[in-house]
Amino acid sequence: MSRAAYLQQLRPVDPATATPAQKEVLDRAIKAVGFLPNMYANMVNAPAVLSTYLHGYGLFRSESGLSPTEQEVVFLAASQVNGCDYCTAAHSMIADKKSGVPAEVLAAIRQGSPIPDARLAALHALTVQMVTTQGRPAADVLKAFCAAGFEERHVLYIVLALAVKTLSNYSNHAFATEVDPVFAAYAVTTAA
Repeated sequence: MSRAAYLQQLRPVDPATATPAQKEVLDRAIKAVGFLPNMYANMVNAPAVLSTYLHGYGLFRSESGLSPTEQEVVFLAASQVNGCDYCTAAHSMIADKKSGVPAEVLAAIRQGSPIPDARLAALHALTVQMVTTQGRPAADVLKAFCAAGFEERHVLYIVLALAVKTLSNYSNHAFATEVDPVFAAYAVTTAA
């Protein structure tokens, strides 16, 4: 669902006119992903926001112990619950092209249908509960998560992922960030 930006005066930062602090973070971001996503150009208006996002994102990817597929499920669940069409599109593309999320799992997540993989369904359910309850999941959801083979420490890495997604999802809401062409095939569509 498209929403209007509520930040009216800030504009995406162009690396050519960035302040030294902005440029330093943008250079790192561009080196990491190979291009300047619209989200990053917006977030860097406050360099600490983009820097914190990149740091937390990197740590979640490298330290969580979750597979790339599982990581993507967490990011997609949080982005959808938060209503972030930009991150839903971006993580759908990453899920499909880079993280190995099975097509039927990605389709189920995007459509809000039952996920045909018990382990990923338990991970998705816990992540959704963590967002909707501000970190207070129901005991049965947490029990199902652990029964699916996850460890309690994974809950803390989900908290890290949710912090990262709060930075990106809320920034995208503030700017009504336009989906980059590289993610366009995965744009969220709403029924008329």
